[in-house]
Amino acid sequence: MEFFNDILNNLKGDYVDIFFEEKTTNQLQMEENKIQKCSAIIDKGLGVRLIIGEKIFYAYTNDITKNGIAELISSLKNYKHAGSCINLKKFSSPNQFFIKRNPQDVNILEKIKFVKKANDTSWIQNKKITQVKVFYSDMIQKIKVANSEGYFAEEERIYTLFLVHAIASENETIQTGYEAVGGLKGIELFEEISPEEIAIKATKRAIMMLKAKRIKGGRMPVVISSEAGGTMIHEAVGHGLEADLVQEGISVYSGKLGDKVASEFITVIDDPTLPNMRGSYIFDDEGTPSQRTILVENGVLVNYLYDKYTSMKEGKASTGNGRRQSYEHYPIPRMSNTFIAPGNHSPEEIVRSVDKGLFVKKMGGGQVNTVTGEFVFEVQEGYLIEKGLIGEPIRGALLIGTGQEILKNIDMVGSDLGFSIGTCGKNAQGVPVTDGMPTIRIPEIVVGGQA
Repeated sequence: MEFFNDILNNLKGDYVDIFFEEKTTNQLQMEENKIQKCSAIIDKGLGVRLIIGEKIFYAYTNDITKNGIAELISSLKNYKHAGSCINLKKFSSPNQFFIKRNPQDVNILEKIKFVKKANDTSWIQNKKITQVKVFYSDMIQKIKVANSEGYFAEEERIYTLFLVHAIASENETIQTGYEAVGGLKGIELFEEISPEEIAIKATKRAIMMLKAKRIKGGRMPVVISSEAGGTMIHEAVGHGLEADLVQEGISVYSGKLGDKVASEFITVIDDPTLPNMRGSYIFDDEGTPSQRTILVENGVLVNYLYDKYTSMKEGKASTGNGRRQSYEHYPIPRMSNTFIAPGNHSPEEIVRSVDKGLFVKKMGGGQVNTVTGEFVFEVQEGYLIEKGLIGEPIRGALLIGTGQEILKNIDMVGSDLGFSIGTCGKNAQGVPVTDGMPTIRIPEIVVGGQA
């Protein structure tokens, strides 16, 4: 800790923090029945941030020698501000995550076997499969964070990611299927779901969509399954609750604390303490212990997601959502594991309640305007609902609306809860996240499709 003490005592601001990172990333990619990529990347560096008033000054280096650190400090000397002497104390957290099989202890040949199993399984599903891509990645990230409040924290994060992307074609029709799994976990990931199972899910989705008819667009009831994951809640709602966007006035939820922004059935939570989820961590990238944050409670907006900088501006405590992609970036407010809390209706009851509408089993990509809340989302896997039963598959469906409209209109919330994983991009930074929701019913929403 002496190393960090020296830097902090040479750079005083209203707030100063240091982020040290050592990261090893291993990746495998198989395409055209060949291993096309096999890489191991090691990166190490340090970033220093000063906050003086409402200004942020940031510098980073991958030269951790005495000269490199001296040069970094020198680059920030012009912004030196009066401060007191700092003596760091190590900070601990009750939140802990356990890895059963560290990827570093697993031979590369075993990892290649996982990839090949998924690839081979995909190809034998159907002759209509024309392309398969399998991707494996593990990352070991060791971080140390120190700040001018005297806190020192360290954490090792181990992420494993596995995905299969399959393409099926028939005549002039081409459809894709995609399935991804991962989390803050090691090779035990494949004890929960095998590479073959992941491959079957992706390829069956692509094949099934070949037969799907195009949906006729219009306003209709929509049931979104818990299997669809929480892409909609993340994109259409979650980003608008990040404090930097709120404070800049580019969020539809700016100035609405205490207002009713959703139906009484909706509670939205961000929780990086959930065990071994992809968006979980013990400390955020500013050294603040992770915590469960209720954002919307029974329809009422009760909090935003804060990092240190945005919380200082309002005289509040950080919610532990200061995250960064690497030492080359300073932290900003980011989601972690964000989800709608389960309700009281069974998924079957929700489907039975719809006479004619759309059932969304898997969400695709989309676009969102955080200022207005407007969104357009692709439905990757969807079915018609007819007389309370899930019917034939459809394709080409889009969900069109606004986040605030959706939150207020949801009138049934399931007792189940499903999650999807991703890498969230914001301000040219990507961080691992998990999104979740139970099965929900939206009584009416615009569904894009054929005229």
